[in-house]
Amino acid sequence: MVGSVGNGLADLGASMNGFNKAAAAADPLPMEMEPPAEVVAAVAAAAAEGNGNGKAEEAASNGRREIVMGRNVHTSCFAVKEPDADDEVTGEREATMASVLALYRRSLVERTKHHLGYPYNLDFDYGALGQLQHFSINNLGDPFIESNYGVHSRQFEVGVLDWFARLWDLEKDEYWGYITNCGTEGNLHGILVGREVFPDGILYASRESHYSVFKAARMYRMDCVKVDTLMSGEIDCADFQRKILQNRDKPAIINVNIGTTVKGAVDDLDLVIKTLEESDFKDRFYIHCDGALFGLMIPFVKKAPKVTFKKPIGSVSVSGHKFVGCPMPCGVQITRLEHINALSSNVEYLASRDATIMGSRNGHAPIFLWYTLNRKGYRGFQKEVQKCLRNAHYLKDRLKEAGIGAMLNELSSTVVFERPKDEEFVRRWQLACEGNIAHVVVMPSVNIDKLDYFLNELVEKRRTWYQGGISKAPCIARDIGVENCLCDLHK
Repeated sequence: MVGSVGNGLADLGASMNGFNKAAAAADPLPMEMEPPAEVVAAVAAAAAEGNGNGKAEEAASNGRREIVMGRNVHTSCFAVKEPDADDEVTGEREATMASVLALYRRSLVERTKHHLGYPYNLDFDYGALGQLQHFSINNLGDPFIESNYGVHSRQFEVGVLDWFARLWDLEKDEYWGYITNCGTEGNLHGILVGREVFPDGILYASRESHYSVFKAARMYRMDCVKVDTLMSGEIDCADFQRKILQNRDKPAIINVNIGTTVKGAVDDLDLVIKTLEESDFKDRFYIHCDGALFGLMIPFVKKAPKVTFKKPIGSVSVSGHKFVGCPMPCGVQITRLEHINALSSNVEYLASRDATIMGSRNGHAPIFLWYTLNRKGYRGFQKEVQKCLRNAHYLKDRLKEAGIGAMLNELSSTVVFERPKDEEFVRRWQLACEGNIAHVVVMPSVNIDKLDYFLNELVEKRRTWYQGGISKAPCIARDIGVENCLCDLHK
């Protein structure tokens, strides 16, 4: 009977391997959901068989590691199969599925405990919104125009958009925006608006911009120029100027990073604008600000440069599932109202107009965002930002005390350090890696105890990895600077 829900139990087994028994005891399954013996046996067998799946093979490629891909999920997916004829009578299938879901929940608890490398705030409680999960809430079309479909949440969506417009200094009658399905959609939309404003414009983005920016260039068949970066990961405006002057006859569409993906670097928006104006691009540029993570944090960092529509920017996007902490991927995209007419079209089927990327849009996400903004407000976010920055400095200092090279940009909570040698350790802590470096993104859900837990385990593992001097820690001076590298050469 276990086989009727597929072999995804293997994946559960792998993720549950080494599961903390005390945590399991503290979070027992309800009596009616205790897994049958055959389910437990299948999980244990799958765990044993799955150990070592996806184990990394290191290879030198210009002194850098090759990309390590994860496991093929087809080997561990939950297959969907038709019920047996007697399932309605015995109820065995329902019981088995309930057991699998309960085990899956336990695996989520375990994986959440070891979540450090990706910028998601896992500290949230939306129990009050459970009453809305029985409704198919769909915000079709323009957020500001009610369509024929009545089960929507535009009241919440526009309230959230107004809050962000105030944050970025744009009046109600001067902005347009919508709740996106993710940060990538925000970038796709912002760059599309720039392309519509300047159809022959060239897209410029730093090499450390999020991959979605270059995806947008491919999708829209735009000319795209990659700009060099400083050691911090920030855009190199000297190289930026050289490259826009090579195309001085065409307008410039620029992606400005409010926190890069790997190093958390914040591009100097004021210097980008100054460079454009000094290069005779005045009124011939469009700036999209990708603030996926840090776009909502930087307004609450003392002495940080402002991201504001009082400056000549065209759009800003942030993710809702990152610093805010929504349980589903979502985001916010804001642009100037004057630009949106180039994109919008009337849709009779909806009795509305549309200027979004997607057609159907998650109507639950605006409610989750609205709920959080009301609970925390500016003051709550300010406290959380300060906590994240303090804890990030704590992590960087502890890493260096342990002899591990590390870097933390001034305006960031992303701590960059040497990539752990063991890919099983990388997967256990869900670290994001690039070449010889990895990072931890300190979010409100990451406290000192969790950082100490990680640090102690990392230090203990390194003793094994580099025992006897046979293998040495990588030099990361080229990635984060000589002053931050603690390899044998740069100690």
